[in-house]
Amino acid sequence: MEAFTNRLKPLAGDQLSQHSWRRDDLTTRLEQAELDGSRRTNEVQRWLVRVEVIEAEAASIMENFGQSRQGLGCFNPSCCSKYNMSTEMIEKLQDIIELKGKGNFERLVTEPRPAAVEEKPCKPAIGIGVMLDKVWEFLEEEKVGIIALYGMGGVGKTTLLKTINNAFLSSDHNFDVVIWVLVSKEFVVSKIQQSIVARLGLPWADSEAHELLTSKIYNVLKKKRFLLLFDDVWEGIDLGDIGIPLPDDENKCKLIFTTRSLDVCSDMDAHRKLKVELLNDEKSWQLFCEKVGRMDVLESPPIRTYAKTIVQKCGGLPLALITVGRAMANKETEEEWKYAIELLNKSPSELRGMEDVFTLLKFSYDNLENETAKMCFLYCSLFPQSYSIEKEKLVEYWIAEGFLDSSYDSNAYNKGYAAIGSLKVAFLLETGEEETQVKMNDVIRSFALWIASGCGVNKGNFFVEASLGLTEAPGVKNWEGAQRVSLLDNAITRLEEVPMCPNLLTLLLQWNNCLNRIPDDFFQSMSALRLLDLSFTSIRRIPVSIGQLLELRHLNLTATKVTTLPKELGSLAKLVHLNLLRTYSLRTIPREAISGLSKLVVLNLYYSYERWKIQNSNCEDEVGFEVLETLTQLRFLGLTISTVTSLHRLSGIRSLVKCIQYLFIKECEGLHQLELSTLGYGKLLRRLSINDCNELNYLVVEGEAGENWLPNLEVLALYGLPNLISVWKTPPREASLQNLRLLNIWYCHRLKNVSWISLLPRLEAIYLFYCKALEALVSEDEKLEPDSKSFSRLKTISIRDLPALRIITPLALTFSCLKNIAVIDCPKLKKLSIRTAHNSTTLPTVHCSKDWWEGLEWEELNTKNAFLTNFTSN
Repeated sequence: MEAFTNRLKPLAGDQLSQHSWRRDDLTTRLEQAELDGSRRTNEVQRWLVRVEVIEAEAASIMENFGQSRQGLGCFNPSCCSKYNMSTEMIEKLQDIIELKGKGNFERLVTEPRPAAVEEKPCKPAIGIGVMLDKVWEFLEEEKVGIIALYGMGGVGKTTLLKTINNAFLSSDHNFDVVIWVLVSKEFVVSKIQQSIVARLGLPWADSEAHELLTSKIYNVLKKKRFLLLFDDVWEGIDLGDIGIPLPDDENKCKLIFTTRSLDVCSDMDAHRKLKVELLNDEKSWQLFCEKVGRMDVLESPPIRTYAKTIVQKCGGLPLALITVGRAMANKETEEEWKYAIELLNKSPSELRGMEDVFTLLKFSYDNLENETAKMCFLYCSLFPQSYSIEKEKLVEYWIAEGFLDSSYDSNAYNKGYAAIGSLKVAFLLETGEEETQVKMNDVIRSFALWIASGCGVNKGNFFVEASLGLTEAPGVKNWEGAQRVSLLDNAITRLEEVPMCPNLLTLLLQWNNCLNRIPDDFFQSMSALRLLDLSFTSIRRIPVSIGQLLELRHLNLTATKVTTLPKELGSLAKLVHLNLLRTYSLRTIPREAISGLSKLVVLNLYYSYERWKIQNSNCEDEVGFEVLETLTQLRFLGLTISTVTSLHRLSGIRSLVKCIQYLFIKECEGLHQLELSTLGYGKLLRRLSINDCNELNYLVVEGEAGENWLPNLEVLALYGLPNLISVWKTPPREASLQNLRLLNIWYCHRLKNVSWISLLPRLEAIYLFYCKALEALVSEDEKLEPDSKSFSRLKTISIRDLPALRIITPLALTFSCLKNIAVIDCPKLKKLSIRTAHNSTTLPTVHCSKDWWEGLEWEELNTKNAFLTNFTSN
């Protein structure tokens, strides 16, 4: 028996080895096939599992047999089992031979056949029809491989993408497979790969190497015409690293992704970008009503008014409309709807579901590139809902607050504008009414205030009651502990109480037009205050306690009615920015009020104080240019000049002239020509206004041929210059006045044309009033071509009482950006000189008398017909 068993063991070992070689060979072939996306058949998989089991059993028997041979004599218990072991070995050998015979397969693998489209749960969406049509247009473009759908959180990007996915269920298309992948903020490449592999029906294991998955995906997708739908992308994705062939016009494949960032659109090399817009008023109301579901309640006149207000506060954001609509679904009384409005005004996170909305938006906030951008974002919430803020003003605030470099140099401003750009790219800010402005969506503003309050934990940090129609200031108890207080744009008439605000950094009181009184000791307990804005109030007197604001950096008194600056102002050694723009009543500035401001960088007295003391005059206590000369940090200066003597004196002070950016010259007798170049005003001057200089003939700017005259001039206003023959003594060169945006000319009765305006690439508005001799805006001597780029940015033309005016331009031009034309009392003007563009979808509105409109002559009947709906009678 032992001899037989000894002969059996090598035979079983040989069979087992041959079987292992066959298994290994088969496994290698399978792995190679699976790299191309094939899948092993169930028959093959069962065979391999059976092989593994038999090999383990055979190995166990052989190991036991080897141990039994070490026993001695028949007294060893193993002697009794040798026969049983031999029997088992024979049976296992037969199993191996039988399994080997079954290992000849006709087919090892099957090709994967995933469903072309998998439906995604998605409810019908409101207001996405136009965007869907645009996506189909993009998909039809052969050279478009990558399409970006971008917009703020909660705007409906995912809903749009799901709708696109599901549309392929019922439509004919040429894609082999449509693949949906949720990427999310904390995306991992392996997770994306696993989603794609699973969608393609390919086998994979958690332990599978990244390179193997990449190769597997690539080998399958390169043979298919695919459409990839990536939802919620937060950063650029290397498609090759995942195994995705780059979609292009050769493979006809496409990728559509959603994102909250325009930067991601660029990082993903999107060929087409489509902004997912907020809903308009009509669609917002429709969505809100659908979620409330109680038209009987909504049609009640009082509640309908409240509901409209609530919809407006949702700012067209679908997620907010859905959330608030559901929260109001069971509210039936006026009191409940009023309370909802109060919550949305003061504590929107307390309305059911709104904290979830804010949590979703917080991803965008957390993704901002640095703390500077976050602080700048939160600061914008101090302004009213949908309030357009001048970018420059915002940056000046940020500098004063210490968010940016406090030096007021170009680097600080550039950093501020870069922060604005980052916030716009993340859809946390948007363009305001003008290109120079930004504004914040209502829901985004509520979210920002929620973040500023520590997600609702510390609500007193920002105290904001702007544009609420307040006639009295809130009780000072509400201010205590606050770092920033905004009461701007209300109807507050006076401040009675004296607040105790040792932590207050910012106080915004501007645009309280009726505010005329502030107690003398009002500022005594605001020792940390950095920024104070009292602009566009009616205060006539600045409290003497202002001298106690030793940390104050920024003081804005624009358009107030102050007559005198207090001497105590000179104690503000850290003051950097003092704005007295359009303080028409300011008559007295003591030397002490300015001489102590050694850190002053910005001083704006444009349309303001004009009584400049001349050296050796008797007004020893009044400020003079020699005081301004001591301000060694000064970089921005706005001045008002009312005598030729002052003008000549100023021109000799180079340290001041080089700082002048705003200059208002008025009532200068004996001024025949204003020599801007020799006076040195040319480089930084941004605004120039000249009023009531009766003897002025023209402005003079001399320079080398091709030199850029007044490169930063943005506004030119000329008023009451009866002897002005020409604006410029010599015609401007093409490279001149490259930044001029607004031209305002009144009562210049000898002026015949302003032909030079055709050279201005950034001109946006022209106002020409009461100029009796003006015959043309651009004279017939100018050589203009029909396809001229002149006036490419012009938005407004307003002309009035120009009795000699015959033409606007010598030939009809395409004013591509023009929005408004106002014509009053220009009887000789018979043509508009406007040509409609073939692809133009909007035409300017014409404001004029009906008689003048009916007397217009038209070169093309189509142009007249196109304008009919845009005519508005005065």
